[in-house]
Amino acid sequence: MATTIHFEKLIKCQGKRDEMEVEFGRSSYYKEDSIYLKVNGKVVVMDRKTAKEFVDAVATVGVYFGLLE
Repeated sequence: MATTIHFEKLIKCQGKRDEMEVEFGRSSYYKEDSIYLKVNGKVVVMDRKTAKEFVDAVATVGVYFGLLE
């Protein structure tokens, strides 16, 4: 799978008890390039409709917390 990584981090919970490995980026594994998400070693490549819904939801949360304008 050809990928471009845009985010890769071991994320720790604020409560310091849990953590997860997250990687996120672009994949050209399938005919149509799209977003891939890898969490604790499990990978999914989203179809474009799901990728748009995912990006819209992340942006909405970012705006809510003042992280995006």
